[in-house]
Amino acid sequence: MRSLLNTAAVATLADERLDWRFKGLPAAWAGQTAAQISAAAPDLFDAGPLGPVCVLSAEALGHNLATMAGWCAHHGVELAPHGKTHMSPQLLARQFDAGACAVTAATISQVRTYRAFGVREVVLANELVDAAGLAWLAAELDGDPDFRVICWVDSVRGVALMTEALHAAGARRPLDVCVELGAAGTRTGCRDDSAADAVAAAAVASPRLRLVGVAAYEAALGHDVSADGVERVRDYLTWVRAVAIRLAPLCEAADVIVTAGGSTHFDLVAQTLAGDWRTILRSGAYLTNDDGLYLRTSPLTRPGAGPGGFVAAMHVWAQVCSRPEPGLALLTMGRRDVSFDQDMPVPQRLRRGSGWADDALVGCEVVKLNDQHAFLRLSPAAEEVVEVGSWIAFGVSHPCTVFDKWQLIPVLNERGRVTELVRTFF
Repeated sequence: MRSLLNTAAVATLADERLDWRFKGLPAAWAGQTAAQISAAAPDLFDAGPLGPVCVLSAEALGHNLATMAGWCAHHGVELAPHGKTHMSPQLLARQFDAGACAVTAATISQVRTYRAFGVREVVLANELVDAAGLAWLAAELDGDPDFRVICWVDSVRGVALMTEALHAAGARRPLDVCVELGAAGTRTGCRDDSAADAVAAAAVASPRLRLVGVAAYEAALGHDVSADGVERVRDYLTWVRAVAIRLAPLCEAADVIVTAGGSTHFDLVAQTLAGDWRTILRSGAYLTNDDGLYLRTSPLTRPGAGPGGFVAAMHVWAQVCSRPEPGLALLTMGRRDVSFDQDMPVPQRLRRGSGWADDALVGCEVVKLNDQHAFLRLSPAAEEVVEVGSWIAFGVSHPCTVFDKWQLIPVLNERGRVTELVRTFF
């Protein structure tokens, strides 16, 4: 089986020397390569992190990768994880090793980043009408017969612009496209049957495009897992299935593709869309899951999901820098360091000496974030143990908007020792 990325290019990331660019990491690591640090397997706290610092759990990453791979195999679907979640070739390599069939990207710049590491299978989850982007993509496709990209079309005007730009670029290979279907009031995508049929007909008529399937994004309807929320998603996916059945005879590829699947309702996608074609999920947050949004909504962690689901693999550590008044602690972590678009960070563990107290922060809550500070409201019990200088580990909500704040993230084993340093490119 051919590799889906250039493993040698990914391996070179371990040769990068650390310096002042990489926040949170111990100053003593400057001048060393990521490979040297990983080989030494230092204890991160013994090395002296310049907090705050974001970390990943090696054990949790491995568990989530295996869990998702097993789930997809059991339900007869493929996975093209959304690479915009982490923008890390190293983490993508792990996803490919676990059976992912492609990487999903949101922008042409993200495609370009992953192509720099030789990624050969890409789903671009957008209609690309940028002439410069299409010219670059045409050159990549014509220069590498093993490279394949699929993108969306949702308007006849978009098909015309793409056709014109690819013609002007002298593209020799057609660009594979899926007709995108969107629910009313949500994001992109055709809103009804007549629009979908017109776009499909235009794509088939284009000498520069090749219709290969249908695309959807049920997460645009939100993360509501109530009975009403599930019913709205199911109705939408039922429509997607009906359109896919109708358009399948027009598709110009041997294998018709139907793709959907965020990180909240991928179970409904499998139930509704799998079976008659290549069904490709695009979930991304499963790799780390979280302690907020996806803990509540993922099919494998929400209440009632049962044991064996995803576990949180990402945490941010910060230090108490001030106790200005009773019941309040200020920490060295803010909007520049941790997500806040879905929920506030979740205080979980207090470091005491060389160990952790797992129950000391029950009842505590982050009530506010500034750019560089977190306001932690303390419970009466925590009032007695949280001191200036204390380190606290926080769970996060929505990992996508944590990853983009960190260029180099330590991966720790269960003993807190560094096994790898993961590079991101945002």
